[in-house]
Amino acid sequence: MPRPTKIRTRWPGTIVPRAFFHRDAREVAPQLLNKVLACADGRAGRIVEVEAYVGAVDPAAHTFRGKTPRNAVMFGPPGHMYVYFTYGMHWCCNTVCDDEGAGSGVLIRALEPVAGIETMRAARPRIRRDRDLCSGPARLTQAMGITGEQNGIDLVKARDGYTILDDGTAPPEAVAGVARIGIREGTDLLWRWYVSGNVHVSRT
Repeated sequence: MPRPTKIRTRWPGTIVPRAFFHRDAREVAPQLLNKVLACADGRAGRIVEVEAYVGAVDPAAHTFRGKTPRNAVMFGPPGHMYVYFTYGMHWCCNTVCDDEGAGSGVLIRALEPVAGIETMRAARPRIRRDRDLCSGPARLTQAMGITGEQNGIDLVKARDGYTILDDGTAPPEAVAGVARIGIREGTDLLWRWYVSGNVHVSRT
């Protein structure tokens, strides 16, 4: 766990409260669209694509078969960040949702960079276009400096360098859920939402 540092983001907005996350992940996910994931060093990205994973009813969820050392954070209090390693090379980040013990959360799949873009470019030096900096769950963690060190941090207390902000930009109205990406089970569950027309949404 990183040494606690009070976040001082340059992006305006109020920290999303714990009650927002203390609901079914399928309710939280579409309402996370257009919120801002912010880092204490000034990096910030507007959330434009998400996926819900719902514990014991979702065969694609890491928590479907119960609690393990790897997924323990997902069974903890809502409003924390769950970070996992995938394909032996990438980090992905989620917000924990619902009641403690539910094992549910929302994967943040894509961001639209809004601040600290030069720092993001330095973290991803091979990327030429800003639209490609955070257009995917592994890309955005690299651009935002998120690794396993952030697994378990509290996004609501915002003492560990990251938080989620509401800057007054409303989520899109009547956004429809579609199939999630990169899974083998639960493919019939339409629990992915994105901001239509936004060029920063990941490619399917």
